[in-house]
Amino acid sequence: MKCPYCGSLDSKVIDKRETDNNESTRRRRECLNCQKRFTTYERLENISLVIIKKDGTREQFDREKVMKGLLRACEKRPVTRDQLNKIVNEVETELKNSELTEIPSKKIGELLVKKLKRLDKVAYIRFASVYKDFKDIEDFENELNRLTRKKQATKKD
Repeated sequence: MKCPYCGSLDSKVIDKRETDNNESTRRRRECLNCQKRFTTYERLENISLVIIKKDGTREQFDREKVMKGLLRACEKRPVTRDQLNKIVNEVETELKNSELTEIPSKKIGELLVKKLKRLDKVAYIRFASVYKDFKDIEDFENELNRLTRKKQATKKD
C-alpha cells in the first residue's frame, strides 16, 4: 500500500478490524519509511452502480466524490470522519439493496440530506443549499423556517 505522506510502498499492518456493518475491513498501517500512520479500507467489489446525473449523463458511483461533498458541508463542524464514513456506507448499502443498477443522483442526494439533517443541522443546510440548488437568500430562509417549525412541533409533542 502506498504511503499518502511519502509515497513509499513499504508499510506494515498494525491493527485490523471489521467495520460495524461487516462489509469492509479497516486496516491501520504504519509506513516503514517515514513511520507515519494511515488507515485503509478493503471492500468486496460486487455490484456496479451507475448514477444518472441531472443532465442525463451516466457515471460510476464514486464513494470518494460523495465523501468530498459531505466533508465540504461539515467543514469546521463537530462531525467526525467516522460519522461521515458511516453515512456513506449506509447510503451505498441502501443503493445496492435497492435492486436497481442505475440510480438517479437525486435519490443519493435525498438519502444524504436525510442523514445529515439528523447529524448536524448546519452541515445539512450547507449540503441542501447545493443539492436543492438554492438561488437566493429566500431559499435559505424557507429551509431554515421549515427546520424551525419541525423543531417546535417536536418540542410540543
